[in-house]
Amino acid sequence: MIPFAIAGIQMHVSARQENITAMGHKLDVLTARFPWVQMVLFSELAPYGPSPYYAEPTGGHAEQLFCQMAAKHGVWLLPGSLFERVGDAIYNTTPVIDPNGHVVTRYRKMFPFQPYETGIKPGTHFCVFDVPDVGRFGVSICYDMWFPETTRTMVAMGAECILHPTMTDTIDRDVELPIARANATINQSYFFDINGVGDCGTGRSIVVGPSGYVIHEAGGGEETIPVEIDLSRVRREREVGIRGLGQTLKSFRDRPVDFPVYQRGSDVDGYLHSLGPLIKPTRGSRAGVELPAGPDGSTIHPKKDPERSGHVPHLPCANDEVAKAPSHQDSASEQGASKSSP
Repeated sequence: MIPFAIAGIQMHVSARQENITAMGHKLDVLTARFPWVQMVLFSELAPYGPSPYYAEPTGGHAEQLFCQMAAKHGVWLLPGSLFERVGDAIYNTTPVIDPNGHVVTRYRKMFPFQPYETGIKPGTHFCVFDVPDVGRFGVSICYDMWFPETTRTMVAMGAECILHPTMTDTIDRDVELPIARANATINQSYFFDINGVGDCGTGRSIVVGPSGYVIHEAGGGEETIPVEIDLSRVRREREVGIRGLGQTLKSFRDRPVDFPVYQRGSDVDGYLHSLGPLIKPTRGSRAGVELPAGPDGSTIHPKKDPERSGHVPHLPCANDEVAKAPSHQDSASEQGASKSSP
């Protein structure tokens, strides 16, 4: 048996003020109540909500605060994700912090929710990392799991548990639940899909085991979800099959064909190109009703929200002398449209 305890925190995420203070409090309560927890995962964009206005440079002030929290409690910490500014580009990035407070890797969301999550640059690298003497973990964010190749690639790289912060506040959360379960099942891995509530989520986080069984499905309010996993079970099921039956990873490894749909420019994907551009639907586009055109997919610059201050609160940080202030440059992204939804 290889036990390892992971807690997902489904908490209220405000889109109008920083949430880092509340995250720290949740972490304090969690570790006091469940001192056996070794890793903690928050929801996507939990620190500041969905506005890229609060993007920080790599290793910025918020990330340093989370490093201090991880070291204080001696836990692995994935604080959801933050908008990361690199030059003129903005990424949706999850830092992975070890129990000593060091960032061991960062994952940049590969599939921003286009055409709604505009102005966010997609990452191009898969992310797996090792917890010594335990196993290998993979990281993906929200809309990434709608593309099964993301999980399959991390599993091919050895991942045994997928950590997946999400921010879904739309009516398709019920669709995402079987997607999470399918990702776990066909890849014989644990899958932690942690959503927020309040302004930035409808809850219903889900934790799935390597046979596709649901370990826990949360409701629509705040919840703490501590789960002890056993990675030896992953290894056993990959050896003998799901419930002693389907050995999906071995079958995929020994596949009789290299799927031509993945070859850019192949003849088999002609239908996909016939679907038209990736833009927001226009009014009446399905029913043929002649109505004034709606959004065309171009970038929308939201009006300044008088209820939300443009000032990022400066929270105490032990490394303030080296911390860089977050950028206040206007973003080209539509506020609140992250997938983050769908």
